[in-house]
Amino acid sequence: MTEQTHKITQALEAALQMEMEGKEFYQKSAEKSSNPLSRKLLQRLAADEDLHAQKLKEVYDVIKGNKGWPDKETKFKHEISLRSVFDEGVEDLDAEPAKPTASELEALKMAMTMEDKSYSFYRSRNEEAASPAEKAFYQALSAEERVHYLALLDAYDYLLNPQGWFTKKERWGLDGG
Repeated sequence: MTEQTHKITQALEAALQMEMEGKEFYQKSAEKSSNPLSRKLLQRLAADEDLHAQKLKEVYDVIKGNKGWPDKETKFKHEISLRSVFDEGVEDLDAEPAKPTASELEALKMAMTMEDKSYSFYRSRNEEAASPAEKAFYQALSAEERVHYLALLDAYDYLLNPQGWFTKKERWGLDGG
């Protein structure tokens, strides 16, 4: 195994570990959540982390088989967007209001920290990428993590202050316009 291949496999192992830990965290946090918005968002994020882990494992297996970086396009296709999950969770809150607990808000903050860490890791791997396919792979992963972070931030802001969130997001004016 070359030095470069060893470096790549170590990075993939670290990434796989992050994704598996993220999935476990999201699953446990979703189970504990009584708030429909945070529960749905965390369940979706757990599924996304599982998808990331699967893609990482596929690449890892190819590289471990000394076949080099797979030359295929990496896209993460989702049947339902995170925006739809968020909107559905907000609708559920309207029908069944549930104030978030301190532990739910803390879980969202921890999740944002995890997503930011993953984003930074994938951005650094992108900069060190040796091939266009590797670069594209890490760009796709970093984009996924960025979307996760922003969805978590939106949920946190909404749960903390729904009226303030609507004012900010909908750009409502104080004059009613």
